[in-house]
Amino acid sequence: MKTFLAIGGHIGDMELTCGCVLADRSLKGDKIVTLALTAGERGNPKTMTSSEYKIQKIKEANEFAHLLKGEAIVLDYPDGELPYNEEVVFKVAQIIRDVRPNVIFTHWKKSMHKDHEATYKIVKDASFLASVYDGDRLKGARCYAPVYLCENWEDRVDFDPYLMVDCSKGYNLWCEGLKKHWFIMNSESFRYYDYYTHLSFVRGCLNKTEHAQCFNIEGYQKFQRINFD
Repeated sequence: MKTFLAIGGHIGDMELTCGCVLADRSLKGDKIVTLALTAGERGNPKTMTSSEYKIQKIKEANEFAHLLKGEAIVLDYPDGELPYNEEVVFKVAQIIRDVRPNVIFTHWKKSMHKDHEATYKIVKDASFLASVYDGDRLKGARCYAPVYLCENWEDRVDFDPYLMVDCSKGYNLWCEGLKKHWFIMNSESFRYYDYYTHLSFVRGCLNKTEHAQCFNIEGYQKFQRINFD
């Protein structure tokens, strides 16, 4: 059994961009953990305050994770105000050591959303600290996991579709999980469900599988052998 940790700026980010892979791995018996650094509460519907929507978003994150027999973690930073500082980097590094993932998913480095860019920087630093730090600010043994950067419509600048991952067996479970998120099914600004489910067909065509999701990796990783199994 392997452990997959998906770290997003908001609840829903990772569920959309690597959720089909997470669902596929869950069906294969792997452990799934999602970590949202903010709840993403400022995309609230007109009938709710952002505080009310935050409660609903956390419930949605848990429902998605539980469907995959996994765990959802949500930090308490405000949507749109995610800091990039030592405090949050060490907090994420501790979660990495606690979860002990074999693979980490997160955002690509360039985005139209500041929280996505901050998340990329936080995860890059936190994954490094989790693997090398030897001091009293982190508990537990060192933990290294490669970081895979997800394909997101908001993070398209210079994104290189380097790696396609077959997630065909997880597609139906993923779709069931996506429907638990209000904004994915009801947003008036973007057709999230249609875009990401159809994208899985497009990437599957390129991968010669029914469905796939796409990832980039840092240049230094591109000479390494990639194998999720």
